[in-house]
Amino acid sequence: MPTDLVAEAFQGLGRLCANDGGDRIVQAPGATGMERIEAWFHGPVFDPHRHDTYAIGVTLSGVQSFHYRGAVRHSLPGQLIVLHPDEVHDGGAGTETGLRYRMLYVEPSLLAAAMGGVPLPFVPEGIIDDAGFRATLASALGDLDRELDELFVDDFIAQLAGFMQQHADRPAKPLGRTAWRTATLARDYLADNALDPVRSEELEAVTGLDRYALSRHFRAAFSTSPHRFLVMRRLEQAKKMMTAGTPLAEIAATAGFSDQSHFNRQFKKAYGMTPGRWSALIRGERPIEIRTAA
Repeated sequence: MPTDLVAEAFQGLGRLCANDGGDRIVQAPGATGMERIEAWFHGPVFDPHRHDTYAIGVTLSGVQSFHYRGAVRHSLPGQLIVLHPDEVHDGGAGTETGLRYRMLYVEPSLLAAAMGGVPLPFVPEGIIDDAGFRATLASALGDLDRELDELFVDDFIAQLAGFMQQHADRPAKPLGRTAWRTATLARDYLADNALDPVRSEELEAVTGLDRYALSRHFRAAFSTSPHRFLVMRRLEQAKKMMTAGTPLAEIAATAGFSDQSHFNRQFKKAYGMTPGRWSALIRGERPIEIRTAA
């Protein structure tokens, strides 16, 4: 199974109860217009039903079997499921070993706003095998303990819309000429306010672009998202505070992170080691000596 959906990506709530053998659903902290769950099931579970959101998920283990648009579909580990709003489907484990999966439910209004008037994408087959799409989905489903930052959600929805259009055989709306001046305004505002909560409405007011167009132009200009740029500015400040000897718990709060665990994860993701290890190195503490046999 792809590594982006295994050891590092799917930790947290799923890890806490993955081995208890019972059927259950675990719900993650929500975000406006989005719901995230992890589920474990044996046998058939859902009777035919339909909902008014997109259901986009990944099978983690077992086989996920369901009727969709007149055919029986089988999703294997690592494959994605994309169900359109108001389409009837059922679901359950396709083998005796049971089923484990994660699912994201997205209100169509979010995708509609990101697509700027283009008709909502329809993915007819219901099952997709796409590493890039899977990695994007893992960024939202990977850590179910984490609350999703608003700027992160904006960029995630913009990327999600692109993959949905691609698999709906509908070409993505051309970006056109990169709005360098507007992207620079957003970058400067984020840098100046890195330690404060920054809401999407603020960037829209500063730039005059809606949040999804801004996300696309920002990526085109700086090869990263506004959310990631903001996180990196916070981490830069955190490193300066480490050099000054500030305790890590104080750094996490001062540098704009929700808690020390959030700070630790973001730091390791950016620099490949924990803040504690980094802090020890810049203070000149001796590393542990590892002796080898003569």
